[in-house]
Amino acid sequence: MSQPTLVVEHLKTQFFTRAGVAKAVDDVSFSVNRGEIMGLVGESGSGKSMTGYSIMGLIDAPGKVVDGRIALTSRDGVTRDLRALTPAQQRDVRGNRIAMIFQDPMMTLNPVLRIDTQMIEAVRAHDNVSKPAARERARNALARVGIPSPDERLTAYPHQFSGGMRQRVAIAIALLNKPDLIIADEPTTALDVTIQGQILYEMQTLCRESGTALIWITHDLSVVAGLADKVCVMYAGKIVESGDVRQVLEHPEHPYTHGLIGSAPSRNPRGTPLRQIPGMTPSLLNLPGGCSFRERCPYATDICKTEPPLGTSPDGRELRCFHPVLAQQEAA
Repeated sequence: MSQPTLVVEHLKTQFFTRAGVAKAVDDVSFSVNRGEIMGLVGESGSGKSMTGYSIMGLIDAPGKVVDGRIALTSRDGVTRDLRALTPAQQRDVRGNRIAMIFQDPMMTLNPVLRIDTQMIEAVRAHDNVSKPAARERARNALARVGIPSPDERLTAYPHQFSGGMRQRVAIAIALLNKPDLIIADEPTTALDVTIQGQILYEMQTLCRESGTALIWITHDLSVVAGLADKVCVMYAGKIVESGDVRQVLEHPEHPYTHGLIGSAPSRNPRGTPLRQIPGMTPSLLNLPGGCSFRERCPYATDICKTEPPLGTSPDGRELRCFHPVLAQQEAA
């Protein structure tokens, strides 16, 4: 079996504030293979975006990655420990070996520069090629993500594109240097369903064809169901369940995953009452002892006051829970 493109082991990211230490990412581990798409899901504050930023090396003060290993293996077989890189080495890796697509494409695009200027600069920052060669690569990238008349659109400014087209340009920039890994942080949330579907299909096709690994960060389970090969569910900074996307979404074992699916309109038949997860997500500054979900969990017992270990189920999924849903339903 080939070596995974990305291996994350025991990643911890904390924010040091006057109110205390917030454990935004707490002992997170996973891997993504070449050409594989992984969904990273959870509600706001679960730590999914901070996990992506930690991998990219984009955590600023008062935040800090305090522990863990982030290993990236390129197509040439070279493995880099991303946490051990110097700032100059990090800049060389970002946009070259790893790319990120943000929810707002204007975080990628400069509003006062033409698209060709920005894309040519992105190519030549990492590859010693002529301007005409870089421009041709930019043109091909725009065509690849479905932008019509790419030669004309290269000379346009960001404000001359619709929201969906700007996001396609941001995706094209991410693909310019054939990265080994793309991290996409809810890039289609603000788009209409039709445009969203087109972009998801294009991303899936591009990853399959190029062998690029993709981490898709989202709160939308329907997106993950149609896009990803596997899924990691995060709650209060931890991965509580992970595995094959169909296994996890069709037969959830962690009570939080079960509740998340039950509260999603896209995952329930029309006319079926939606379930609600009681209570509120705990503050990362004041997490309860033991299982972070126990105060909202219908199956919680005294043992849940102890931190549940991350175990492996018979079907291969990883689960952090003393009371899996299936076992509770069978016992009822």
